[in-house]
Amino acid sequence: MSGRHFLNLADAGGDALAAMINDAIDRKAARALLPKGMADADAPLAGHTLAMIFEKSSTRTRVSFDMAIRQLGGTAIIMDAGSTQLGRGETIADTARVLSRMVDAIMIRTDDHTKVEDMAAHASVPVINGLTDLSHPCQIVADLLTVIEHGKALPGLQVAWLGDGNNVLNSIVEAAGLMKFAVRIGVPEGYDCDAGFIELARARGATISVTRDPREAVAGADVIVTDTWISMGQTGAEARIAAMAPYQVNDTLMALTRPDAVFLHCLPAHRGEEVTDSVLDGRQSVIWDEAENRIHAQKSILLWAFGKL
Repeated sequence: MSGRHFLNLADAGGDALAAMINDAIDRKAARALLPKGMADADAPLAGHTLAMIFEKSSTRTRVSFDMAIRQLGGTAIIMDAGSTQLGRGETIADTARVLSRMVDAIMIRTDDHTKVEDMAAHASVPVINGLTDLSHPCQIVADLLTVIEHGKALPGLQVAWLGDGNNVLNSIVEAAGLMKFAVRIGVPEGYDCDAGFIELARARGATISVTRDPREAVAGADVIVTDTWISMGQTGAEARIAAMAPYQVNDTLMALTRPDAVFLHCLPAHRGEEVTDSVLDGRQSVIWDEAENRIHAQKSILLWAFGKL
């Protein structure tokens, strides 16, 4: 295979993640005054084409990867599963083999993580996980970039998570093990983070704690993160909302964090559910920087996948 797969953060490792973040900072600064559709001066992926497969709805992942490959000098093909042969029963493996003959890399946003693994197993070009039910590594690269931009070092950082123990949290915990920061997880019973991610992060030296008390989770935290309580395709909305209600990020909980703490949310947000308007639009919220940084993070992920970083 020419290049490298990026299915989870551990596929790159801590040193590569640091290199991605540094590259993203440099490239973002270098093009500050350029039109968004103009390529970077070095156009390192000129002539390269990225196929993007969407089996789940998307705004930020779709636009950020499209803009990322353009700014690197390449082009993108956007494929919705319903309008491709995947929607008519063609296997992931056969799709991977065909696309590998036609494009230079594949990004897939889907549900079951085994689909991404199957795609990578049968592709001869880099495969990037744009989101699965298990993990969301690209989002976390953007999150780490945002935290660093706002003056925080990763080693020793205190990150608090409130709400559902979902794919984003799994990747945050994975990042903690690689970058040596701590995560305090405030979730209701029955909605915990994947135990395998916690075990591996702890084995790598990260401090990962789980509490049912949201106040304990956020006390003195540097970063507070939440996500929607009901992810795409999930059922049982009423029970989930009732269980999550005490974990809503609001002014009362934010007051328990460090004065310079920042609030992250990968978006879209359900205003008034997992977070109040006063927090989402407040002085500690950096969600718009976080959203923009998806572009800069994807660029560095693509360069790493192509072996250029």
